[in-house]
Amino acid sequence: MRAYLYDNLNTDCRLPHELEPSVPVSASELAASGVLYWKLDDNDFESQIDRICLERNYKNRDQISVSKEGLGDLFDDKIKTFFAEHLHEDEEIRAILDGTGYFDIRDNQDRWVRIKVEAGDLIVLPAGIYHRFTLDTNNYLKAMRLFKEDPVWTPLNRPCDSNPYRKAYLESITAN
Repeated sequence: MRAYLYDNLNTDCRLPHELEPSVPVSASELAASGVLYWKLDDNDFESQIDRICLERNYKNRDQISVSKEGLGDLFDDKIKTFFAEHLHEDEEIRAILDGTGYFDIRDNQDRWVRIKVEAGDLIVLPAGIYHRFTLDTNNYLKAMRLFKEDPVWTPLNRPCDSNPYRKAYLESITAN
């Protein structure tokens, strides 16, 4: 995982979009925005996932292949949907199995932070955080999605500042 401030240029979202000079964002800065991260060991991947699921009460999991082959005719529409700024009313938990992509989050100063993920990364975005996702130019990422309850993926596009999960999120990051 590598995180940095996003350049906000209106070019292909799959490009790195890194400011010149780069402005790195540390894991502790991400944690201040409620984002959690683990680097999983290839040799102990399943048991690490199981331990995190037990600790954080994740009960269900599935896999998704975000690629033209995996999503077929829905690929272009799904990529546009994933990249629209939105929030969820539950955590978004992804363990990256293969490939690479980007999660962009709004940090506690409302700046875009780009988080590059690759195989072995596990990231948790808190309920109520504005974020988006895109592939990089490789156009491929395979991820395990973890859920606290039945798998649900309902994006609420910005603006939705009156949403109770958004309000609770903002309270949680200002309390830190």
